[in-house]
Amino acid sequence: MARLIKRVGKLELRDPHDDPFAALVRSIMYQQLAGAAATAIHNRFLGLFPEGLAPLAVLALKDGAMRAVGVSGSKQAAIVDLATKVGDGSVLLEDASSLTDDELVARLVQVRGIGRWTAEMFLMFQLRRMDVWPVDDYGVRKGWALTHRLKEPPAPRALQAEGELFRPYRSVAAWYCWRAVDNAAPV
Repeated sequence: MARLIKRVGKLELRDPHDDPFAALVRSIMYQQLAGAAATAIHNRFLGLFPEGLAPLAVLALKDGAMRAVGVSGSKQAAIVDLATKVGDGSVLLEDASSLTDDELVARLVQVRGIGRWTAEMFLMFQLRRMDVWPVDDYGVRKGWALTHRLKEPPAPRALQAEGELFRPYRSVAAWYCWRAVDNAAPV
């Protein structure tokens, strides 16, 4: 890992979003899409909200508005469910920073389209939690394999144990695993 850190350089995270609801919408929008496509669709989606993205604004959209800007049916359902649950208070986001990782994951996975991975990305990139180890993320597993010159990425359970070496900075180790994949060469 030390060689990778030396080659890649200092950890750099994008700034967290000002609004946790908008951050989760962005996460949903980027799930299983290439970055450029997700960015284009997300930007068109945001264009639907001249007054700003908010749960009630999402719920007030006309039928077909999201689909017209390229949002898939499943992503639309997830965003509407998030807006509904945040709007009615069944999924609170204002106190997210005061919850433990497990408490917040349990809260967020109540929303359609938000699974453990999305919740972990929220913990890492929105709340800046430094001890998240997303072992189900293929990029982390592949980056670990590249960094340790393994033929195959480890299974999530095996990677869970490996992450203990980096506690309480497993998020940092995950970030470097992603950079190993970006560089696509063994370290």
